[in-house]
Amino acid sequence: MNAGLHYIDGILELIGTLKAKEQENLSQAALLIADAIESGRTLHAFGTGHSHMLAEELFYRAGGLASVNPILEEGLMLHRNAEQSTDLERLEGLAAVIFKQQAARSGDVIIIASNSGRNAVNIEMALEAKACGLKVIAITSLKHAEAASSRHSSGKRLHEVSDVVIDNHGCIGDAAVSIPGLAIKVSPTSTVSGALIVNAIVAEVTDLLLQRGVTPDLFASSNMDNGDDHNRRLIDKYKGVIRSL
Repeated sequence: MNAGLHYIDGILELIGTLKAKEQENLSQAALLIADAIESGRTLHAFGTGHSHMLAEELFYRAGGLASVNPILEEGLMLHRNAEQSTDLERLEGLAAVIFKQQAARSGDVIIIASNSGRNAVNIEMALEAKACGLKVIAITSLKHAEAASSRHSSGKRLHEVSDVVIDNHGCIGDAAVSIPGLAIKVSPTSTVSGALIVNAIVAEVTDLLLQRGVTPDLFASSNMDNGDDHNRRLIDKYKGVIRSL
């Protein structure tokens, strides 16, 4: 079979698995976030390496919730120094510094994405958030996490310190496609599954709020007529809480 089509078939199967096995966890996550937004609280989102893209996916997005604070620390992303980002995500103490820079309050919610769930920064971010009164939602591969040791002094992995755990059902190592003649698999799945998960949560949060008579603030596409004016009102409303606006 064509390797590209094999990957697509694998993704379609993965989506079916998520639908069948993660609905309860998705609904629990959506309920926490809906409760927070109804109370005037904020949804924070964090990830390191490629997982930071899920924080970006939630932020300033057409059809996305306005009350989202992406925690985007450049040193933990890839565009400045990829190898350094790997070193920093294992550095205990860094998450505490980053978290203090956020306008986080008790009653907020944070989504933390980490495929392996083992690195110190993600685990520490969860612990810092919980100590501040936030609910923690993890998006992780339980198969990978349970096969790996923690890199945090607590000995815990992300799923062991979170309030709600959504399994992305990825394989160990993330890459999913074996090609004859290669020892290393290609084409990871966590970005695709992660984007699906967070957008499914947004849809369910919005529906829950509307059922309660609450219309959530949602960004529009800036490339639609009147989109800029609509979004400017939301930027003015939230920029005191959300640093990246």
